Amino acid sequence: MGSGIDRLLEIMRRLRAPEGGCPWDREQTFATIAPYTIEEAYEVADAIERQDPQQIRDELGDLLFQVVFHAELATEQGWFDFEAVASAICEKLQRRHPHVFADAPAGDAATQARAWEAIKAGERVGRADSSRLADLPRALPALSRARKLGVRAAGIGFDFPDVQAARAKLDEELLELEVEVAADPSRRDPRIAEEYGDVLFSVVNLGRKLGLDPESCLKAANEKFETRFRGMERVAAERGIELSALSAAEWDALWVEVK
Repeated sequence: MGSGIDRLLEIMRRLRAPEGGCPWDREQTFATIAPYTIEEAYEVADAIERQDPQQIRDELGDLLFQVVFHAELATEQGWFDFEAVASAICEKLQRRHPHVFADAPAGDAATQARAWEAIKAGERVGRADSSRLADLPRALPALSRARKLGVRAAGIGFDFPDVQAARAKLDEELLELEVEVAADPSRRDPRIAEEYGDVLFSVVNLGRKLGLDPESCLKAANEKFETRFRGMERVAAERGIELSALSAAEWDALWVEVK
């Protein structure tokens, strides 16, 4: 291991030490640390989006510390250590890249993506849960997981034949939602939430057939909405308008203006 990794592992051990360690770090468990791990991964993505090299470096360090933290917890349980984590990923990468580390023929990116999925499918054989959907993390953002579920199912032929069929399914789910909403004006029937979830899942499938990533599309829509809403706030402040006092028609007019 490099000196940086050795130093980080030693710092982690010191933080968890029963004598002289950090009380907060000693109290942590896999469950309490997991949300920080997810948060750090998002911060890496944010730094990459902002193209800030120093921030990317720092956030990658924070994410690496999360891996080291989990590995130390596992070491204390007698399960595995950081070396085992590193060795396991090395073995996996070599196994899943036979065109690089063995004598398998190399193809284009699409060919390699199909080969990757085939290798992963082979790895699932013999497991207690051998479903093609077994290794999709439940902690993924729901939109991303919905897309991955659709991709996995499509990989063995369970898919819409084209964009039009996916759109028809969305229309069908919207109609079912409308029926449930009309049947319960109080909006308390759990079937409304269920049908709304089906609508969202259908939207993701439509995007998948269009070749679009739902997470990035929604992110762009969020940013567009925020920009326009802030624009309305700015215009209202310049004109001395109280936004909360606007009628629906006035809101629409202001929205159109800032667009």
